[in-house]
Amino acid sequence: MNETTRSSQWLFGAAAAAVVALSGFATSTAFAADKLTYYCSAQEDWCQLMVQAFEKETGIKVAMSRKSSGETFAQIKAEARNPKGDIWWGGTGDPHLQAAEEGLTEAYVSPMRGELHDWALSQAASANDKTIGIYAGGLGYGYNTELLKEKGLPVPASWMDLTDPVYKGEVQMANPNSSGTAYTTLATIVQLFGEEKGFEFMKALHKNINQYTKSGSAPIKAAARGETTIGIVFMHDAVKQAVSGFPINVVAPSEGTGYEIGSMSIIKGARNPESAQKFYDWALKSAVQSRSLEVKAYQVMSNKAAESSPSAPKLDEIKLIDYDFKKYGSSAERKRLLKKWDDEVKSLPR
Repeated sequence: MNETTRSSQWLFGAAAAAVVALSGFATSTAFAADKLTYYCSAQEDWCQLMVQAFEKETGIKVAMSRKSSGETFAQIKAEARNPKGDIWWGGTGDPHLQAAEEGLTEAYVSPMRGELHDWALSQAASANDKTIGIYAGGLGYGYNTELLKEKGLPVPASWMDLTDPVYKGEVQMANPNSSGTAYTTLATIVQLFGEEKGFEFMKALHKNINQYTKSGSAPIKAAARGETTIGIVFMHDAVKQAVSGFPINVVAPSEGTGYEIGSMSIIKGARNPESAQKFYDWALKSAVQSRSLEVKAYQVMSNKAAESSPSAPKLDEIKLIDYDFKKYGSSAERKRLLKKWDDEVKSLPR
């Protein structure tokens, strides 16, 4: 074999190796684009349904993590220098607004916005398009009718009723530091009664609390199992237990109550931004939102054409306060209220 032949073979081999290397690079790049890391703060079965439906429709492989909204916010903040998540779906809107304010999420304007209710768009406007409303739900509580009767307790109908000493050890709510539901409760009481009287209420309620849970929906699940008599939750979570056959009655407090705008946000520095935007647009479709009924999620969905269950709480029939999402979703106000609750309420004996 002469020198020219050996040289030609070497060049051919090198070129082939380069083609293989480039092909492998292209394949790995395409594979990376077909991933999504999804942080979900809604109920577990709904989170799983969203994963399965999105993977089936798009072929994009989803890695899902389910935590309460307060825990997810803390995780996104902790990961800010090296973001691991792409999109955050579900959970109360206040932590989403705080994440937007602190620069942890990205602005995105979806082509689906024209199909949404005004309250969903108001949430986006409050965050300069760094989040958007995906569902709404009124705050209240549920009680176990069998336990109430067995213990000879009166039927509660208002917020103030829950501070009656007769309910000592009978009420459960989540910790507002970890739960968006509980933070909404704290912010609602402050707006409803004023800060001074609102904290007096929280101190009186504290005496009747048997446990502060990590998750917002845990109290009503405990009530359904007969582990507590009353659970403070969003009303749709109480409806789910009632529809599932548990002896739960749902209460919209007579003084009025707050509500949540469950939200969705793209995480700043997402490793898979195109997949995140695809999920964002997909999750706002009426057909996708209507599938919430499959997992007995009874929120009011943000797409005007999405189907709602007849069992879902009707927000237009509930006395809702003019909840100030911008103020109580701000970082400074949230931190201030939580510290005050820790210092003045949680630290008290029960």
